[in-house]
Amino acid sequence: MFIDAFLDYLSLEKKYSAHTVLAYKTDLIAFKDYCEVEFDQVDLESINYNQIRSWIVTLVDQGISNRTINRKVSSLKTFYKFLQKIEVITANPLSKHKALKTQKKNEIPFSIKEMENVFKDLNEDDFVSLRNRLIVELFYSTGMRRIELINIKLSDVDLSSNTVKILGKRNKERIVPLIFAVTQTLKKYITSRNEIVENNEYLFITEKGNKIYETLVYRIINRYFSKVSTKTKKSPHILRHTFATQLLNQGADLNSVKELLGHSSLASTQVYTHNNLEQLKQVFNKAHPRSKKKD
Repeated sequence: MFIDAFLDYLSLEKKYSAHTVLAYKTDLIAFKDYCEVEFDQVDLESINYNQIRSWIVTLVDQGISNRTINRKVSSLKTFYKFLQKIEVITANPLSKHKALKTQKKNEIPFSIKEMENVFKDLNEDDFVSLRNRLIVELFYSTGMRRIELINIKLSDVDLSSNTVKILGKRNKERIVPLIFAVTQTLKKYITSRNEIVENNEYLFITEKGNKIYETLVYRIINRYFSKVSTKTKKSPHILRHTFATQLLNQGADLNSVKELLGHSSLASTQVYTHNNLEQLKQVFNKAHPRSKKKD
């Protein structure tokens, strides 16, 4: 089956994470099931655009968001590009497809005051509170992604150089520096952690000694920030957003922030500069010689 070959291609050649490969698989199987039911057709390589469009209309009727539909269609488009690559088909049926319009995500970073208030509420009384504090500190001081934090291994932490090795998208590694306050919390946490379990290679564990998981990390961040912020979104990604925004606000070089975030291009990093446009306008109007009023 071409789907299996495609998934192997993503995993082995493109080096996509297991989580990403699973997302592609889920989207493709859902489309394949639809084609079998609606068109009595099992060979995806002979599907035409009108059939794909019928699937898209069905997804819209089901109330699925345009953003999610676009992601599903993107999975399909990548699959057909693969079929072109291995010369199973000559043309991609989605080559002229235009993505559905989506509203811009409202991702407002946490303020410095909100961050200060969160840290006041983060104590080190026991293993769980110590672990939770370290999770918030790492997100805020490195800008790493949730899955990157979950997959940190003990061997990735180098306290002699105050750095941590992060495995990013497409298995791309980067070394990120750790500030003094974080290394202090990290040392305390590792000591407490090793009293619970010694045979788990991952840095962050549950009280039972198992590797932490995505929903737990989300709940930790949401719980602490719900106490200090009225913002709609309170997630690990907003902490990543906060990290980048505050660095840029303090004059950090865009290329340096790009490397710290693990972005493959500057275009991904530049989105964090848009939120500061009004502030930049104010600075510009105050500082530029021609903006000053004449006496």
